[in-house]
Order: sequence, then structure tokens, then C-alpha cells
Amino acid sequence: MREKIKEIANHEKDTGSSEVQVALLTDKIENLSSHISKNKKDKHSSVGLLRAVNKRKKLLEYLKKNKLETYKKLLSKLNLRK
Repeated sequence: MREKIKEIANHEKDTGSSEVQVALLTDKIENLSSHISKNKKDKHSSVGLLRAVNKRKKLLEYLKKNKLETYKKLLSKLNLRK
């Protein structure tokens, strides 16, 4: 996943742009999903997963509204479906 983040980043130390935040949240969502599938009773992690999904959704809506080309590229690089 780190390679994808490096591809998406605008410069070397870019951690704050919307694109990189979406990539980091996608990584977190994948990790939490696998954790929850193994530990079904872990409710705190499931709440964290929902928060991460909602935050990523808001960031993707922002990108779609303001930077449509970047939004399309990001969806294809991260294999997200919309």
C-alpha cells in the first residue's frame, strides 16, 4: 500500500492532501475489515471501521465535486468502485 501512496502523493512528504488521506483510510479500512472478520465481537473496532468509511466517503465526495480528474484517477489506482 505504501507504493500506491507514493504514487498518489503530490510531493515526497505529502500526508495532508485529500488523495493521500483517502489512500491511508483505504489501507486502514482493509486492515480493520480483516480484523473484524476474525474477531466478530470486537465492537470498538467496528465503530472505528464505520468512522473510517464515513470519513473516506466525505473526502471522495469533496474530490468528486472539486477535482473530478483526480477523483477518477484515485478510484482506478485504489480499485474502489463507485
